Amino acid sequence: MAPMSCCCSPAAVRRRLPVLAWLPRYSLKWLKMDLIAGLSVGLTVIPQALAYAEVAGLPPQYGLYSAFMGCFVYLILGTSRDVTLGPTAIMSLLVSSYTFHEPAYAVLLAFLSGCIQLAMGFLCLGFLLDFISCPVIKGFTSAAAITIGFGQVKNLLGLRDAPRQFFLQVCHILRNVGDTRVGDAGLGLVCMLLLLLLKLMRDHMAPMHSEMPLGVRLSHGLVWTATTARNALVVSFAALVAYSFEVTGHQPFILTGKIVEGLPPVQVPPFSVTTANRTVSFAEMAQDMGAGLAVVPLMGLLESIAVAKSFASQNNYRIDANQELLAIGLTNVLGSFVSSYPVTGSFGRTAVNAQSGVCTPAGGLVTGLDLLPLCVTSLLCFWEVQYGILAGTLVSGLILLHSVARPQMKVSEGPVLVVQPASGLHFPAVETLREAIVSRALEAPRPRCAVLDCTHVCSADYTVVLGLAGLLEDFRSHGVTLAFVGLQVPVLRVLLSADLSHLQHFPTLEEAEKHLNREPGTQPYNVGDDSVPEHKVALLKV
Repeated sequence: MAPMSCCCSPAAVRRRLPVLAWLPRYSLKWLKMDLIAGLSVGLTVIPQALAYAEVAGLPPQYGLYSAFMGCFVYLILGTSRDVTLGPTAIMSLLVSSYTFHEPAYAVLLAFLSGCIQLAMGFLCLGFLLDFISCPVIKGFTSAAAITIGFGQVKNLLGLRDAPRQFFLQVCHILRNVGDTRVGDAGLGLVCMLLLLLLKLMRDHMAPMHSEMPLGVRLSHGLVWTATTARNALVVSFAALVAYSFEVTGHQPFILTGKIVEGLPPVQVPPFSVTTANRTVSFAEMAQDMGAGLAVVPLMGLLESIAVAKSFASQNNYRIDANQELLAIGLTNVLGSFVSSYPVTGSFGRTAVNAQSGVCTPAGGLVTGLDLLPLCVTSLLCFWEVQYGILAGTLVSGLILLHSVARPQMKVSEGPVLVVQPASGLHFPAVETLREAIVSRALEAPRPRCAVLDCTHVCSADYTVVLGLAGLLEDFRSHGVTLAFVGLQVPVLRVLLSADLSHLQHFPTLEEAEKHLNREPGTQPYNVGDDSVPEHKVALLKV
């Protein structure tokens, strides 16, 4: 693992403070889109936060206390323009399981989770999150969409006391569908219809031209603003309807009810709790939370990074996993000083943010890696033998995983860049490979061709294929070529079955370099060609 740089170069500062990368280029157009997105998410998070606090078994105001700190921290430290940090359904369920419906435990858990996440960020353990493969992310987002969407059905129908587990919730709704409240269902369906109509209007709006009359341009701008801020408008409409019925003394809807007013007090997280009988110490509180001290911070990271990766892939930008660790960790630590419980990236509100057109989001020195497992094991064995063995095994595993996620690469500079992974290519290493090739071949003043020597690559999974497809497209868009040499039969079979466009492969490095240097007498084996060697064709057919 590479040690963290202690330099204060502009690039290093911008990497640790991503706000410095986009703030100098901030425009009025971005401001307009960010204002609309921020308003939409702000109006969405209020009812969600109140509901999530109830899921966590806490007073409703704790949901609001947990909703705002992430906005300020992520603005400065976040690397995804779409992600919003705050209370979520999964995190609220975990908090309910490990904090016994006690606010003091929930706030302390936020502080300790943030400390763990910050430590992971400072130790540059973000590479562990590269092991979240594309199928895992796709599965997570699909399941999250279904869970979140169906989780709103009970609210749409006005059903109460639904269980938290998904399948039990489905059974509960089917059994009690006859108890549907007409008012709640009617208002919910009207809101859904309004959202759909406003979205259709936005998708079918004609582009505005400068030669249009002033009145037409003003009308176009008004409609554009209304359709873009549709989430905020619909939430405001529903609140106004509910308030109108409240004034008349007839209320057909289920309301949140009165909550504690004012901002939360700024205070140190509770490191002890006084009950009617005694004072519970910090050590006892930590012992009571048990596995929650590991489960909550890790699940928070997994959820947030999966959300960030999903939306980064959809919107064609990249995130920095280590920086995300720091942003989430600092949010939880600072949030605990304003009575927040643990938060993470919200899939639902991030989707609202992205759909609203958001434009911006408004490491540790480690040496002696052969000695590190020995030192950790020896030191912890003085505490408890089993802890020492477990910690040593864990550190050894981390080192092994790091070598898989960050493999050594042999790079040969010249008119044609040659990159050879020294120990195979697995899906966590795709980002490292891409960065090594793109930074040297495409980000140079004059883009150049490159050769990927796959001599040591003996297998390729779905995520690797997606990464290679992205690289091929990047090279094509820059007008240069990425060629492959040394493809073993299993890898060649996978790449051919994936039907990658612009795939060119050669039996030797010399032939690849001659072809890329436009020397006569060499031809690549293109996808669909009959020029693949006969012995490889025979093996591919087996």
